[in-house]
Amino acid sequence: MTNSLADTPPEPQAGNFRAEGRTVAAGRGWDWIVEAFALFRRQPGMWILIVVLAGILLAAIGMVPVLGSLANALMFPIFGAGLMLGCKAQDQGGTLELPHLFAGFKHRTGDLVLVGVFNLVGWVLIAFAAAAVIGGGVFMGIMRGGLPGAGISILLMLIALLLVACLSMPLYMAIWFAPALIVLHEVAPMAALRASFYACLNNWLPFLIYSVALLVLGLVAAILAGLGYLVLVPVLAASVYTAYRDIFCAGQ
Repeated sequence: MTNSLADTPPEPQAGNFRAEGRTVAAGRGWDWIVEAFALFRRQPGMWILIVVLAGILLAAIGMVPVLGSLANALMFPIFGAGLMLGCKAQDQGGTLELPHLFAGFKHRTGDLVLVGVFNLVGWVLIAFAAAAVIGGGVFMGIMRGGLPGAGISILLMLIALLLVACLSMPLYMAIWFAPALIVLHEVAPMAALRASFYACLNNWLPFLIYSVALLVLGLVAAILAGLGYLVLVPVLAASVYTAYRDIFCAGQ
């Protein structure tokens, strides 16, 4: 009886790997999406099944008070790594399989957990920062003889949301390519986080185009009774791989 492709320990991806990544043209941001759609189109049914199952699992875990959110932050890189292994299998002429979703629990799991811990700590610090802004505003209002008015409360919420957006951006940058670098190239966790951050920073222009394109596609998907997300979410997941391949493997 043969083992599933997802159960086979992956070999480090060969080719023009550059551990520090490279800067690509701005238009590549759109190409990442196009190339990701090409991967999706090979096995649309399996892609949809995997992302729906992942969504159900994460939603179910997230329903557990406090611990659910913490667990999701820890497991996000593990599931992401499994999808990267699935994309690699497709890219090399193989097939995406359901076990790929869980492949991160079998390959370099310890390193992926460390990335999850980094992700968790980052979000905890961001949450504390946002709470400090809101709590500080409330405290100042009380010191002045009462609770903040509706206008001040809304302003505090907007400031907190802006702070979350600003602080989460570098966290996403560090996490974005880290699972792929770990499972496909056996890069150490901290080195993978650092390489991912600088790869995103050095390619801010293609990422800007990529983000705008995804925003527009997201609006279109919402218009289609939300069913468009059954295509967009898998394409988003696959685009992490196509961007990684472009930046770290010279597009090979």
